[in-house]
Amino acid sequence: MPAHYGGFETCVEEVGRRLAERGHLVTVYCRTGNSPDKAVKEFDGMRLVHLPALRRRSLETLSHTGLSVAHLLARRADATIVFNAANAPWLPLLRLARLPVATHMDGLEWKRAKWGPVGKRYYRWAERFAVRFSNALIADAAGIRDYYRTTFDAATELISYGAPLLAPQEPRQLASVGLVSGQYHLVVARLEPENHVHTIVEGYVRSSAKLPLIVVGSTPYGHGYDQKIREAADTRVKFLGGVWDQDLLDELYANALVYWHGHSVGGTNPSLLRAIGAGAATNAFDVNFNREVLGSAGRYFRNPDDVARLAEESEARPAGIRTRGSQAREIAARYDWDVVTDGYEALCYALDSRTLTRAQGRGRNNRAASVSQVPDESRVAS
Repeated sequence: MPAHYGGFETCVEEVGRRLAERGHLVTVYCRTGNSPDKAVKEFDGMRLVHLPALRRRSLETLSHTGLSVAHLLARRADATIVFNAANAPWLPLLRLARLPVATHMDGLEWKRAKWGPVGKRYYRWAERFAVRFSNALIADAAGIRDYYRTTFDAATELISYGAPLLAPQEPRQLASVGLVSGQYHLVVARLEPENHVHTIVEGYVRSSAKLPLIVVGSTPYGHGYDQKIREAADTRVKFLGGVWDQDLLDELYANALVYWHGHSVGGTNPSLLRAIGAGAATNAFDVNFNREVLGSAGRYFRNPDDVARLAEESEARPAGIRTRGSQAREIAARYDWDVVTDGYEALCYALDSRTLTRAQGRGRNNRAASVSQVPDESRVAS
């Protein structure tokens, strides 16, 4: 805290501070390597606990959560929210300590190309284990909810993310990166295969587009994918790396001709919501998660040829782009962080009151009863 890396952080910050404003005692477990200042013990009303993690891709999340669970067992909470099914091995400890827990299942992590065969098998196992040992499951997209219903016969609480509605803003910082409002294409993503940045770059290079393609993002762990992207680019493609200045990032979204969204496995994506909240017309990779958000306001691609065609259409029809941008802002208004917080608050009350019941089924699925708000103070650990 403050959030600067991904969707989970953003959700914890937005929901956590709202729960704190409503009188709840909220504890957030932070990784020391990701925290700007581990001496900071409180942020926006949330109590912060900084703990270390092993700096290896396969162990970072699991090691930090293990320490967090150990810390929590000695201090207690009325409700616990665990983000990421990868943390499933620690769930039995919470259950044995009678700490009710909901697990945010994220997207289909085993589909991510960064994981080898062992990692993919682990995530498939972790899904099953989380279904078995969570009091409740959280899905942020209907497609994720449907996956757990079909695969495990397991119910989930459908709680999406919120979208910040950004007022139209004058481009104050664009010149510092050599850009002019409305005169560039934009990609914002971690440089990982399932985000299809290479597909966007390859397709754009095949097109006759005149405006530059701006790529914002970095590789969280070293591998050759970013080099593959750079080798596919030509002089029209500009790489900005990671942009941590939120004001500049918002300007980039709000002033792009079109935003290209290649994410394919992560459910409802906060970058997409931020883009449409800024009024950016969006071309997205053609999967159900993206169609669920954009509907008819989006244009969709599956391969470089689709990207080339859409890039040329975007520059040839600026009036249509403006119309799609207005439609995007209307869609973003449906993703309200206050409503999202209502969902988490109701879920935490239900966890605390033990009104969520486990289903026997095939011995590995949980069904969550409908949650309702109860007027009482609670302590939430995330």
